[in-house]
Amino acid sequence: MHAMVLHKIGEPLVWTELPDREPGPGEIRVRISACGVCRTDLHVVDGELPNPRVPIIPGHEIVGRVDALGFGVTGLAIGERVGVPWLGHTCGVCPYCRDNHENLCDAPGFTGYTRDGGYATSIIADARFAFPLGQDDDDIALAPLLCAGLIGWRSLKMTGDAKRLGFYGFGAAAHIVAQVASWQGRDVYAFTRPGDTSSQRFARTLGAVWAGGSDETPPQKLDAAIIFAPVGDLVPTALRAVRKGGRVTCAGIHMSDIPSFPYSLLWEERQVVSVANLTRQDATDFLALAPQVGIVTQTNPYPLREANQALADLRAGRFEGAAVLIP
Repeated sequence: MHAMVLHKIGEPLVWTELPDREPGPGEIRVRISACGVCRTDLHVVDGELPNPRVPIIPGHEIVGRVDALGFGVTGLAIGERVGVPWLGHTCGVCPYCRDNHENLCDAPGFTGYTRDGGYATSIIADARFAFPLGQDDDDIALAPLLCAGLIGWRSLKMTGDAKRLGFYGFGAAAHIVAQVASWQGRDVYAFTRPGDTSSQRFARTLGAVWAGGSDETPPQKLDAAIIFAPVGDLVPTALRAVRKGGRVTCAGIHMSDIPSFPYSLLWEERQVVSVANLTRQDATDFLALAPQVGIVTQTNPYPLREANQALADLRAGRFEGAAVLIP
């Protein structure tokens, strides 16, 4: 197989030819047809996540077709289209796994971080964490659902029945979840980088009732806010925007330090919570819901060899929606 491999933190990925591996017990091999580019990939490449495994093949928004089954695999067939997300393995025996909180597993495996990921032509995956995708929609359109969609969905669930929702950072995740929230009858308020009128227009096309810069005050208090941008300074900003009893959800796996802020911003039973990873139930629920909502992903395809350019464009905010690598 061919892959883009990270050999040293902070350096570009390297185009490499590697031998195909046969799947072991409980594993499958997937021929990759598309892999989304996620901001978490930047955190991996930049060494912002603890204990990175290098060399590593990044990527965890994977769409492909099963081409080999390991011993004991059931429920999947050769040629079936599947998606492989960020959470790639759990131990199944720790207190969190036993208590239906496998997203907090004590011994997890993460696709593209501790397990080789999807910036490649094939991948070996734990069959338990590969999800059938059916035959609707094309592979490129589906890829962003495997993380931007799933983590966004889990973040949305954390807001409960909030009617007025603020999304801070309107990238891959927000552009998907905004469609879900609007379909549910909620009002979306989109906050972008100050002066980014293009992203603000984009947000309105996806159902946002208001869009402005993160330095602006929404026209009314929010019931809840989700921070998709990895910017700690946005936590006190979002707290100022939510009503009494409101909740601020931090959706990223990594965020810059949160600055100190007066207790008065948190008082009156406001809450700040984080979202960690996903569960298989999240994936099952969201992937079943997506066709009902009619989610349309805005994608920007790149050849696999141009993964470094896709990461650079993501870092610079040069596109709307999500980048997707095509082997």
